[in-house]
Amino acid sequence: MRILGNKKAVMPIAIAVTLAFGQQPAGAQGLFDMLFGGGIRHNPEGEFPPPPKPRKIRPAGEGGGGVRISSPTYNTYRADKLIRIDFKSLLPAPPSATAQDAAFVPSVTSTAFRDAVAGLSDYELFAEPDIAKALIAYYSANPDFIWVSDNAPNGRAQDAVRVLGEAASYGLTPADYSVDVPAAATSATPEERTKELVRFEMALSVRVLRYAQDAQSGRVDPNRMTGYYDFPAKPFDLEGALKTLAHTQEVRTYLESRHPQNAEYQALRVELEALEASEENEIVVDPKLLLKPGESSPELPKLLTLISRNLDDEMGGNYGDVLTRLGKSELYEPDLVPVIKAVQQRAGMKGDGVIGPRTVASLAGTSKADKIEKVEVALEELRWMPSDLGSPRVFINQPAFTASYIDNGEEKLKTRVVIGRVTNQTAFFYNQIKQVDFHPYWGVPQSIIVNEMLPRLRSDPGYLDRAGYEVTDARGKKIPSSAVDWGAYGANIPFSVRQQPSEANALGELKILFPNKHAIYMHDTPQKSFFARDMRALSHGCVRLQDPRGMAAAVLGTTVDDIAEKLKHGHSTENVTRVIPVYVAYFTAWPDMSGKVEYFDDVYDRDSKLMQALDATEAVRTPSS
Repeated sequence: MRILGNKKAVMPIAIAVTLAFGQQPAGAQGLFDMLFGGGIRHNPEGEFPPPPKPRKIRPAGEGGGGVRISSPTYNTYRADKLIRIDFKSLLPAPPSATAQDAAFVPSVTSTAFRDAVAGLSDYELFAEPDIAKALIAYYSANPDFIWVSDNAPNGRAQDAVRVLGEAASYGLTPADYSVDVPAAATSATPEERTKELVRFEMALSVRVLRYAQDAQSGRVDPNRMTGYYDFPAKPFDLEGALKTLAHTQEVRTYLESRHPQNAEYQALRVELEALEASEENEIVVDPKLLLKPGESSPELPKLLTLISRNLDDEMGGNYGDVLTRLGKSELYEPDLVPVIKAVQQRAGMKGDGVIGPRTVASLAGTSKADKIEKVEVALEELRWMPSDLGSPRVFINQPAFTASYIDNGEEKLKTRVVIGRVTNQTAFFYNQIKQVDFHPYWGVPQSIIVNEMLPRLRSDPGYLDRAGYEVTDARGKKIPSSAVDWGAYGANIPFSVRQQPSEANALGELKILFPNKHAIYMHDTPQKSFFARDMRALSHGCVRLQDPRGMAAAVLGTTVDDIAEKLKHGHSTENVTRVIPVYVAYFTAWPDMSGKVEYFDDVYDRDSKLMQALDATEAVRTPSS
């Protein structure tokens, strides 16, 4: 198991992060690729998920009754096993070489290398299958040392080892990349020294490739964890990386360029360094505390102490006397209720006077260990995403229940959102905004038809006709709902259902689409009261916006007044002509636009699933470390 906060000491990050967020280094990745070549293959079309695929249907009964379309599940993560690298193809040819082999005339440097590779005949070095394949392919085509010169590790090797040793500053585990460096002076025989150096050469190449691949794409494949994760692959040219490293002295710059090149990633690194250097919270309050007026808890005086420490003039004037009188009380007395309500409202909560986990978190914060874990998880998740997040962009952070429109380093709009219930979770993916529908039809997902509508339709087949829905067959022909024998099809309903535009339409007055296989989009809602709640995981999976007109105006590059005018003219659709990526993201630690990292509840318990996957990955890697 991974033990947080107990890593090898590393040098300070020493990053001077000028957090002009959105002043994203859009050209940074291109600059690194231009300088070094190799590494990342850019494919703009491949940066977005594939087109929709049908969802799986799970039968749960007989005779067409009791069927359900199931949601994705979480899997026990299984990391790829390491394989022993087969060095046979690098070993010197046997005496009975063919004429073609004999015709090969190696260079002086490759002769030294070819003499040295004999020391690999019984070497047990393990690596990921793709890294093992790339290693043999590279050295077969380029029989020479990268990391050894003049019978010793060279400067290039020293730089690489230093970078690998600083892995913890990126939330990575240094042991995953450790290499035994041969001593500068040795009493070994020349043959033993040569064997030691060639083995160091191979081990360092394997660890450098692992580091570079982890930095670019993350240590785990998120799509293996659950169907709620949906990320395109980020191809990495492993052979090309070794070729690049063999021809540059800027090893540190190259390896560091494999990490995401955005300000959010740098802010999380700064936060991780600060957390590692900080002391544990002096006052620790039970994060699961639930306390109502009239109840008692020994945790209450701790919270009241924290409130008293941070009183400003307004709060002190209004509640200073109460806190002085009742600051050590374990009984949640009526006089303390206005104090808690004021604290809750200042933290953006509803202010109901009930002390729960969100109130505790706003006052006592999150423990140091929990914060470190959340930041490490966030760094890993950012590696699944594009290095340059783009501008403009829409960023939805599900645990924060917010959506932001960010352009040129400014958060031009931030609005509350409602996301999927725990049983109907919103997926974590990214895509590109394509269009805005005004007074939209709601195409009811098959899962809702089967799971929620079908039981009623079996006894009341005309329900959809009365409720403002249209039913169409496979040819698109409208048919009355009452004419369908809804009990005859089980979960394989051969009809489409959509709700007509109206005040009662589930999507409200507009929706913002970005094609994806999860059928998730942003939209308005008639259920406005949900936005007043603190915990807003309440939908079927789509993202409901508190300010849909503002978001529509932002992505269309127009004004809210213009959106209001368009809404006067009934149903219509307008394409988004600019490239605007949208991130339907899930981060329990995320920096605001000033670079300050905020922490959020793990509403879907996804962080623990990712930690399990990371543990599984490290368990596989440990024997070869």
